[in-house]
Amino acid sequence: MTFVFEFLYLLAAVLFIVGLKFLSSPARARQGNTLAAVGMTVATVTLLASMLMSPEPVTPGNLRLIAIAIAVGAVAGAVGARRVAMTDMPQMVAILNGCGGGSAALISTAEFLHMSHARAGADTMFGCIIGSISFSGSVVAFAKLQGLVSEKAINSPVQKVVNALLFAGLLGLVGMLAFSGGGAPAFYALLGVSLAFGVLMVMPIGGADMPVVISLLNSFTGLAVAATGFVLQNNALIISGTLVGASGTLLTMLMCKAMNRSLANVLFAGFGSAPTATGGSIAGATKSVREVSVDDAAVLLANIQSLIIVPGYGMAVAQAQHSVRELADLLAKKGVDVKYAIHPVAGRMPGHMNVLLAEANVPYDQLFDLDQINPDFERADVALVIGANDVVNPAARSDKTSPIYGMPILDADKSRHVIVIKRSMNPGFAGIDNALYYEPRTSMLFGDAKGAVSKLVEAVKTL
Repeated sequence: MTFVFEFLYLLAAVLFIVGLKFLSSPARARQGNTLAAVGMTVATVTLLASMLMSPEPVTPGNLRLIAIAIAVGAVAGAVGARRVAMTDMPQMVAILNGCGGGSAALISTAEFLHMSHARAGADTMFGCIIGSISFSGSVVAFAKLQGLVSEKAINSPVQKVVNALLFAGLLGLVGMLAFSGGGAPAFYALLGVSLAFGVLMVMPIGGADMPVVISLLNSFTGLAVAATGFVLQNNALIISGTLVGASGTLLTMLMCKAMNRSLANVLFAGFGSAPTATGGSIAGATKSVREVSVDDAAVLLANIQSLIIVPGYGMAVAQAQHSVRELADLLAKKGVDVKYAIHPVAGRMPGHMNVLLAEANVPYDQLFDLDQINPDFERADVALVIGANDVVNPAARSDKTSPIYGMPILDADKSRHVIVIKRSMNPGFAGIDNALYYEPRTSMLFGDAKGAVSKLVEAVKTL
């Protein structure tokens, strides 16, 4: 039977890998998610079967606890996934990621106590530390995204000193447990210090950088799970944890590259702690914007040949994706070629815009990433920017004093006309004015994204 169990674990790992590969394409993302879910089911059933058929089978009492835990988790996951709004999906990702890290930390703690000796192995301590940091850090990320705590970055020398002391404490406890013992009290201290370090590591980071933080913590969770796999001698945990750790690390690096910032800058620079007075700032008193009415914007859109829609977080907050799809369909019937430009860090998590547009049944072949769509802006009649800000700011290309200088942006300003739908002239996360808004080819349509696009739909219908 051992061979059968190992084969099933291998099958689960293959399903994880193929599912992860499918997730890289919007067209196959749902299939990938399904394959990964099947893989997790296979791994779980295999584990339960191996426990029941082992020389020391699980007791009926523990089996009941396992069944209750599976039932509670399944119901909570299914209800949460169906009820959580798409705009709140980043929060859900954060909290689910935290649950994974917390589980790894608890398993490591239980295994240490089960071993009943003073010293701890490297895998046990690693699972405890990384899992605890991932859990508490993910809780803080959830709280920031949910608005339960301030999204502003905290750039305090005192906080940095405290973090340094906690890190030194972690190293000291690791040394104690590895070489001179310390028993359960030292391990509990390691658990507590790790939890505190996770909180204080994430708290100083601004809310708009939470996608990078969540991705990093996701990689931490994967590594912690892999460590518990070594502790429990379970190949499925080792493989799946390594996959999560590697993919989370790669995604973190890609997101930092998309912002032209290092991971150290995201974690320690306090970016977004306060509006930036210089570096890309434009004096509103000396430069004015051109405001456009809904009717005039509708006339322009109904008489063009090509349109590129640039969605941003403002579209997500307003839940405007269905109205945007309706507008695109109307214009397509009039012969307009409609495309969507997706920036890698638009929204609150990687792929956020893709998920929202997929929910509105936007065809996958209309979605283009930054490198694919940028050459098309020069040939586009109109770029319709909906709730996006820093990702279309030309200062990233031209102003070396700007905090976003060097960040790859969508070249919306190169279109023949630009219409920007925005609530107000408030700056984006970088805290600087957007030079795009003051361009002579740019027209501002102020208002809530859903309301403004819905009015555009009605106006286009009358033409």
